[in-house]
Amino acid sequence: LINLKAKGREAAKLHDLNEPLIDHAEGQDFLNEAFKVIMDEVLCKGTDVKQKVCEWKEPDELALLLDLELRATGETQHRLLQRVRDVAKYSTKTCHPRFFNQQFAGVDYHSLAGQFLTDALNTNICTYELGPVFVLMEAEVLRGLRQLVGWAEGDGIFCPGGSISNMYAVNLARYQLFPEVKTKGLCSLPKLTIFTSPESHFSVKKGAAFLGIGTDNVILVKVDDSAKQMYSLSVPFCQGAVPLLISCTSGTTVRGAFDPLDHIADVCERHKLWMHVDAAWGGSVLFSKQHTHLMKGVDRANSIAWNPHKMLLAGLQCSAFLLKDTTNLLKRCHSANATYLFQQDKFYDMNLDIGDKSVQCSRRVDCLKLWLMWKAVGSDGLAERVDKAFIHVRYLVEQMKKREGFQLLAEPEFVNVCFWYIPPSLRGKEGNADYHDRLAKVAPVIKERMMKQGTMMVGYQPLGDRVNFFRMVVFSPLVSQKDMDFFLNEIERLGSDL
Repeated sequence: LINLKAKGREAAKLHDLNEPLIDHAEGQDFLNEAFKVIMDEVLCKGTDVKQKVCEWKEPDELALLLDLELRATGETQHRLLQRVRDVAKYSTKTCHPRFFNQQFAGVDYHSLAGQFLTDALNTNICTYELGPVFVLMEAEVLRGLRQLVGWAEGDGIFCPGGSISNMYAVNLARYQLFPEVKTKGLCSLPKLTIFTSPESHFSVKKGAAFLGIGTDNVILVKVDDSAKQMYSLSVPFCQGAVPLLISCTSGTTVRGAFDPLDHIADVCERHKLWMHVDAAWGGSVLFSKQHTHLMKGVDRANSIAWNPHKMLLAGLQCSAFLLKDTTNLLKRCHSANATYLFQQDKFYDMNLDIGDKSVQCSRRVDCLKLWLMWKAVGSDGLAERVDKAFIHVRYLVEQMKKREGFQLLAEPEFVNVCFWYIPPSLRGKEGNADYHDRLAKVAPVIKERMMKQGTMMVGYQPLGDRVNFFRMVVFSPLVSQKDMDFFLNEIERLGSDL
C-alpha cells in the first residue's frame, strides 16, 4: 500500500512536468489589476498636489503594517494586490510636485513606458543576439549625447549610476597610462594621485578606494566662494607620485557650481592629465542654448558622466558614461574575452557584442527610456524643461528676497537654491555666542515636521563651517510658480514658532 501511494505521488509529479508552473492567465490578470493600483496610487494620487508627498510611519510600525516576513506558502491574489497598494501608499512619492528632496523628481510618461517595456522584455544588452534593438539604440543615444558635448566621434556606455561612471574614468585613465595594471595589478604601479574639488561627489574618493589608489591620494584643490575649482598654473605634485586625473564637476551636488572647464583643460593639456567631467547633475544644460555656456570647454575633456535620470526625468537609473577615445579603450581595459559568450565565429558583426566594454556581465537596458522620451518631445522639448527650471529658480529667489527670514548662501548658478530660514526668535541675534548652534537645529526640525505632515520634502545639510541649511532643487516639469509660493509659505508656517 505504501509503495502504491509513493508511485501515485511520483505519477502526479510527472504529470506536473507536462504543465508550466506559471498560469499565464492568472498572472496576466494579476498584472492588469496591479497596473490599476500603480496608475491610481502612484501616477494619479502621487502627482496630485492635494495628496501627501509621504505617509509617514515610524520604522517599527511600518514593518508591522507591511507584514514583511517571507513564508513557505504563497498568498492569494487578493492579498497580494493589497501588498501592492500598501507599498504604493507608504512609499515616498518622488513624482509629487512638492518633492524637492533629491536631484531626481517628477515623472515622464514616455520614459516610464520605456522602463515598463524594458522590464517586461527582461533582456541583457551584452550581445547583439540578446538585445539587437537595444545594442543599436544605445549606440544612437550615446552618439546623440556626444554630439551635444561637441564630439563627432567617441565611445561610451550606460552605467548603473554616476558613481560608477566616475570610477570608469579613473580606471580608464590608469589603464591608458599603465596598461600593465590589467595583468600585473597594483604592484606594478607607482603612487598615483587624483585632483578634485572639496565639493565634488563622494564617489571620487570611493572610486579611489575601490580601485586601490587610496583616498589619501585624492588631492582636494582649493575652491572660491562659489565652489568652483581654482587651479594654479601648476598642479601640486606630490613627491614620488604620478598625477593621473583631474575630476571636474559640472553642477556640484550641494551648491550646483560649475567648474571652469576651459581653464582646467589648459592645465590637463600642459601636464598630460586625463580630464574627467562629472556632469551627472549639470550635463543636461547642454540641451539649452541659453545655459550651455555653463559647460564651455567640455569638448576638451577625455570623459564625461551624465545622468539623464536627474534633470531630464528619464527615470532611475539612466546614467551615461561618454568617452572621447576612438581606440576601443573601454573594451581593451575591461575585456575578459569569455568564449562562451563572445564567440569569434558568429554569423554577425562581432563589434555589435558590446558586453566586454563593461565590468558587468548582465547589464540592464537603460537607453530605451531616454530614447523614447527624446523621440516624444525632441531636443527642443528637453531644452524647454531645462530653461523652465531656471525660470522657476529666478522666481523663487526673487520671492525669497522679499520675505524676512530667508537668507541665501549665494546667488544660485544652477537650479540648486541653498538658504537658511531664520525663525523670528533668531532674527537680529547674529552676534550671540549660541546663534549658529541654534540655527543648526532649525532645518532638521522643519524637515521632521514637513515629513510627518506629508506636505513636501526638501533636503538640508551642513557644508564646511556653514551650519545646516536647506537645499531646494527646482527642475521638475510638474512644478509651477504656485508650488514655489507654497514652498516659501510652508517653510514659514513650519518654522514660525522656533
